[in-house]
Amino acid sequence: MLALADVVKHYRDGDGGTVRALDGVSLNVASGELVALYGPSGSGKTTLLSIVAALFAPDRGEVRVDGRAVSGLTGKEAAGYRLRQVGYIPQAPGLMPGVPAVDNAALKLFDLRRSPREARREVAPLLHRLGLGERLKHRPEQLSAGERQRVAIARALAAGPKLVLADEPTGALDSVRSREVLQLLKELCDEQQVAMLLATHDPQAAAYADEAIALIDGQLVAHVPDVGAGLAGTR
Repeated sequence: MLALADVVKHYRDGDGGTVRALDGVSLNVASGELVALYGPSGSGKTTLLSIVAALFAPDRGEVRVDGRAVSGLTGKEAAGYRLRQVGYIPQAPGLMPGVPAVDNAALKLFDLRRSPREARREVAPLLHRLGLGERLKHRPEQLSAGERQRVAIARALAAGPKLVLADEPTGALDSVRSREVLQLLKELCDEQQVAMLLATHDPQAAAYADEAIALIDGQLVAHVPDVGAGLAGTR
């Protein structure tokens, strides 16, 4: 579903030097597979997710989603790609204040010209699945941090994306809420057969992945097969 081939992205720093954010990254993520990009802050994870989301193009290399090259899309094409094919889960949920959870979760469906009634009807089962069936009309300020993050997950999945990008989705949560969110992501990945790329510096998050790959200084330096085994008891 997702294929990256020799993706490179370099920046100039304030001293005139070069920051090698991504330095020849190649990887594949299949439908129904959760792959974790595991590495410290500044290792290039967010840059990679941004390129996959077609927010900007790589300096070199190719990104394909479901066989389609996305690195050369026009602005309009990229917006349509993000709307219809990609679900993005940020570290901070970014919900609209004062807007009920069901409407926050349905924002993409509104953009896809669903009527409010139709959009709410479509997203409600997903919110129920995420344990928010009794919170549909609650505003973000009435929800816990874990509940707000689950609304963001519902928003990312509402339009039936082929690919989900999760950027440190548990970074602001305690360990209990983190495990709940990670378990839900893994289950939804399996059930809906989406490809999921999860950027994290948390070994607990990497433990839920089908495959964990270390990204250090813009390079995939190793597969990390033992992360999940070592933390299996946290699941």
